[in-house]
Amino acid sequence: MEVKKPLSKDQAIGGIIFSTCVIIGILYAAGLFYFGSPLDWSIQFSLIAIPVFLAFIAILGIGAWIGWTMATTPPPKPIEELTAEIEEKKESKE
Repeated sequence: MEVKKPLSKDQAIGGIIFSTCVIIGILYAAGLFYFGSPLDWSIQFSLIAIPVFLAFIAILGIGAWIGWTMATTPPPKPIEELTAEIEEKKESKE
């Protein structure tokens, strides 16, 4: 059985970024397509809204990817541990 370590600060921030981007994307899509009647849209609004929607979703997708990467990447070892490992390697070679 694997023991889970608590989240590092970077992982927590990454999780928050990921969650925020996904929630905003869902709310934006719902607001654009589900609230109001699509039959009332004018051609001009569609010409503006669709590219803006695609760009906004792409930016949120990139933000979500960055957040997911930060949330799932293990934290780096502290410098003290790295220094101790280097010293042990030096001693074992001698």
